[in-house]
Amino acid sequence: MSTLFSACNEQKNALTFDTIKVDAPFDMPTIQIPNFNNCEQFSIVNFGAVKGDKDKNALAIASAISEAHKIGGGTVVIPEGEWITKKLHFKSNVNLHLSKGAVLLFSGEPEDYLPAVHTTWEGMECYNYSPLIYAYECKNIAITGEGQLEADMSTWEKWFPRPKAHMNSLKHLYNLSAKNSLVEERQMVNDSANLRPQFIQFNRSEHILLEGVTIKNSPFWTIHPYLSKDVVIRNVNVYAHGHNNDGVDPEMSQNMLIEDCVFDQGDDAIAVKSGRNQDAWRLDTPTKNVVIRNSIIKNGHQLLAIGSELSGGVENVYMDNCEVLDGAKLGHLVFIKTNERRGGYVKNIHVKNIKCGKIDLGVLGIQTDVLYQWRDLVPTYETRLTPISDIYLENFDTKDVKFITNIQGQEAEPVKNIHLKNISCKSVEEDKHMHQNLIGFSDTK
Repeated sequence: MSTLFSACNEQKNALTFDTIKVDAPFDMPTIQIPNFNNCEQFSIVNFGAVKGDKDKNALAIASAISEAHKIGGGTVVIPEGEWITKKLHFKSNVNLHLSKGAVLLFSGEPEDYLPAVHTTWEGMECYNYSPLIYAYECKNIAITGEGQLEADMSTWEKWFPRPKAHMNSLKHLYNLSAKNSLVEERQMVNDSANLRPQFIQFNRSEHILLEGVTIKNSPFWTIHPYLSKDVVIRNVNVYAHGHNNDGVDPEMSQNMLIEDCVFDQGDDAIAVKSGRNQDAWRLDTPTKNVVIRNSIIKNGHQLLAIGSELSGGVENVYMDNCEVLDGAKLGHLVFIKTNERRGGYVKNIHVKNIKCGKIDLGVLGIQTDVLYQWRDLVPTYETRLTPISDIYLENFDTKDVKFITNIQGQEAEPVKNIHLKNISCKSVEEDKHMHQNLIGFSDTK
């Protein structure tokens, strides 16, 4: 249950704020988001937008954003119809509103996302192609409406494979990050790196609302709040079945509410992260106070994933009343993954009232040696293990699973305090519980 308080401000064309109080099994701060109901609207048509002309449309959107920002708060309106564009960069106090029937189609040409911006790739900061929608150090921003954001995948899908040249670029970035080089030195736009941009990245921003829109396709992670605070994602429908197409990736972000959404993903539905290795240790910002509720998952690798980029720490995550539809290709309902390079920590994770059909693996997986292609690609420069503790799962109704829990802690850093209550599975194919290096486990009705 949440309570909404609207700031009282009758002044015409004024930006106001809504404060949302969210119930959670931890001390959840109130979240403040912008309310643009009393703000002036700016149709992109009045700034020269023409259907089918991405250059004019990109310029019109940028001009409308600047005008809304200049007056201290305004709504940029995308009218009905399809509007192809290039990158979109937010400024503070701006709402991007997609009218019913509007499609904002983002070009598939990489050069439309240059010059490179300060962004990230899988937990490492760098300069790369701009996210399709990018907010950097912005306050009071929103994306609203009943329209659709869509990515033209004609080039990005060709970049899904990871050839040797791409892996060499990743290796180079990893080494730069491990040596704490200046982020400005990590220039990753070249013919061989092909690091795909995120669709939406809120970078070092605060007071953010994403509500009502449909998002179709994504070059990389779909919605990426990064080093951001006070974020509400509500009534959003996401369909993205490309490589690394997570739904939402909160990373080193705090005070978030994700509710009433539908996720149809090629990767994890919700992937909670907090940076990788030395970069995250430098930034020293955990992801905390994240509530996810009342959402439907049609497909995805995991319902809730934590890691493997979790070096800044993850705490106070609460998922409630979510459903995985029958036929979804899902591995785990909750999956926590890390390795000897990550450090960080995971604690105080609560997941309850989950319903799902048959899934490929199990209810809870915790793996502490997940390195994928990185195992042999680059060395371990510094070993930091990840303390994982205080995980609470309650009221799960599932059909067929291979196991209920598979928890593989490390001898030097055992997993601690896993509590299951009322976990119902129609059938369990293998052992119910497979544990190694675990201290404190309960499974009760």
